Amino acid sequence: MRFSCRSSVCYPVPAARGASGLAVCGLTLALVGAALGLPGALAGQPPAAPEDPIAAYVRSHYTKREVRIPMRDGERLFTAVYTPNDAGAAPGEGKRYPILINRTPYGVAPYGAAEYPQKLGPAAPYAEEGFIFVSQDVRGRFMSEGEFVDMRPAADPPPGGTNEATDTYDTIEWLLAKVPGHNGKVGLWGISYPGFYASAGAID
Repeated sequence: MRFSCRSSVCYPVPAARGASGLAVCGLTLALVGAALGLPGALAGQPPAAPEDPIAAYVRSHYTKREVRIPMRDGERLFTAVYTPNDAGAAPGEGKRYPILINRTPYGVAPYGAAEYPQKLGPAAPYAEEGFIFVSQDVRGRFMSEGEFVDMRPAADPPPGGTNEATDTYDTIEWLLAKVPGHNGKVGLWGISYPGFYASAGAID
């Protein structure tokens, strides 16, 4: 049956007026529900979608830190570091975790210390296993300084120069010195183009 509404009361109406009657009725219920502080579904709004369980785990078990790591030529590479909350801040405190680095030309979004990705690492179980996850914009991309070179050759750079191996080395050296809670072990990972950076970074 179709209805028309006056105030918060709905009345049956002929079929010809049904469409507008239903629209007014729905609007009235939404306004009344909002005024009474009813849940979204009762107030005429769809309920918010629940957060993905993996994303919720990452947000609740990891602390994000954004840094700019200096390279040997002075350029700084934007890096996001995700550390398990139970990692020790000083020797003898808390747990120790290996560092797992992903260097990418595609951006390490989401940017912002309060913004977290849907997952960390190559697959969902990695977050529960526990690593210090590091995501880095490679040289010249997105938030990182310097000049981007597509598929930068692995040849030895000139004195004072850089390549993907030196940038990776400088990044690891900084992380081991500045990020607490690690166990001294560092791994590189990547798929497709980030896989190139993992391979190039492991040469020297």
